[in-house]
Amino acid sequence: MTAYQPRRRSSSSSSVFIIAPAEGRGARRGKETARKDYAQRPSMATQTTASCTGSTLLQPLSDMINLPLDQVNFVACQVFALLMAVWFRIYLHPSKTSPFIRHVVATLLGFYLALFCFGWYSLHFLVQSGLSYGVMVFSGLEHMHRYCFIVTLGYLILCQITRVYVFDYGMYSADFTGPMMVITQKITSMVFEIRDGLCKRESQLTSSQKYLAIRYVTQMPSLLEYLSYNCNFMGILAGPTCSYKDYSSFIEGTCYQPRHRQHANGGENGKHQQSEPSPKNAVISKLCTCAVSLGAYLSLCKVLPVEYAINDDFVSSTPFHLQVVYLYLSMLALRPKYYFVWTLADAINNAAGFGFSGYNKDGSPQWDLISNVRILGIELATSFKMFIDNWNIQTGHWLKRVCYERCPINPTAATFMLSAMWHGVYPGYYLTFITGTTMTLAARAIRHNIRPYFLVSDSLKRIYDVITWAGTQVAISYTVLPFVLLAVGPSLKFYMSWYFCLHLVALLVVLALPVKSRRRQAKEEQDSLHSSTDNNCNQKDKAT
Repeated sequence: MTAYQPRRRSSSSSSVFIIAPAEGRGARRGKETARKDYAQRPSMATQTTASCTGSTLLQPLSDMINLPLDQVNFVACQVFALLMAVWFRIYLHPSKTSPFIRHVVATLLGFYLALFCFGWYSLHFLVQSGLSYGVMVFSGLEHMHRYCFIVTLGYLILCQITRVYVFDYGMYSADFTGPMMVITQKITSMVFEIRDGLCKRESQLTSSQKYLAIRYVTQMPSLLEYLSYNCNFMGILAGPTCSYKDYSSFIEGTCYQPRHRQHANGGENGKHQQSEPSPKNAVISKLCTCAVSLGAYLSLCKVLPVEYAINDDFVSSTPFHLQVVYLYLSMLALRPKYYFVWTLADAINNAAGFGFSGYNKDGSPQWDLISNVRILGIELATSFKMFIDNWNIQTGHWLKRVCYERCPINPTAATFMLSAMWHGVYPGYYLTFITGTTMTLAARAIRHNIRPYFLVSDSLKRIYDVITWAGTQVAISYTVLPFVLLAVGPSLKFYMSWYFCLHLVALLVVLALPVKSRRRQAKEEQDSLHSSTDNNCNQKDKAT
């Protein structure tokens, strides 16, 4: 689930690993041949593909390595952005130039990369940003966030509809709506942060809202600052999103001292206050992760095609438990694609000096302020929530801040629905997020009602962790498969082959193990705290 979705192509040749029951050699060979033929067909989400709308300068390279031109353009632009980020940090350091120059250069480089990748379609980035900026300028602070939210998200959905149903259904590639998804997050985040800072009292805000609230502005950000925030070269292609406050601190060069004061707690050497932390180690580490992720994806995606999970021969001749194993392995082989894109985007921002979040206890700098993925947290997740919290992290923060914390009725369902609308108009997205709502509620019920019985000893806790890890990985794969298949027919075919078993189990768990909503729980805890405080005051009064 990401703004960047590389096109999947049929493989020309690949070795085949088949999960099959113990049968004769001839039967196994027949299955392997059928599997190889299936892997070489175009995926059902890519029956038609569109030509690249950006530059054709790298067409010879695309032909040489046999990869789509839009993917080659994307990777080439990100490598160029990485080099420009190093140059930007060294030669346009805040101590050497003004914020105005840094804004101008970041914006112009961003527009250049957008034009190279998407051609004239990149004008949509300006139209979306311009419409929202007009709403911000001409509407009052009281209603600005609502109007901007509707206009920004509405324009994104309009572009997604025309791209999917007018131009090219099934174009599962680096299309122009990907950057618009990140711009949508940035615009809506900024208007809520401005409103929180200028129209709300501190007592009405959560701790994160208090930190992100923009209180020091007396007028709207200038058009240059606004475009630099939305379309800078570090995040124009693949994000990640960030708060306007953090981005402004980075441009002005004030992003290090506040972070140091927040995390130092007075116990660190003064040298950190005198020298700016270097992102070199973080960037090298993340580039190594990118290389491993890319290699894993290119080697596994052809061996374990996700679409084979609904192949008629595979479903009819493979035991159910092996179908479960294959589903998990095929989704495991798909995830490195997202690890590569998100980690590379994070490395680009770090190379420019953006993303510093403080110091560890040993004094080493942390560069995870805008990180989008924690790989170990995903692969070792023992709950649905843990998986979601470590996957597409900045989008999760955005959904929490603009929807979950502000929606008065059923915030969980509203958040999943907003996520589906933001991702696009393919029916598979909605099937995934509707299923995800039920799975989340069921996982919450299990955790609240069953987990306490396993916390009495370390051995029981380990058993619980193993069971919940396996259940979480299968449930995630089951939930996310329609997101990959996109269409209704294949998605329902998969669910029917599993007899909707996890849907039914999740519904039974939700009905049998009701759980208080988090807001109600928090309110009861707050009431209990107030009651305890009142009792203490009464006792003091009596003593007096």
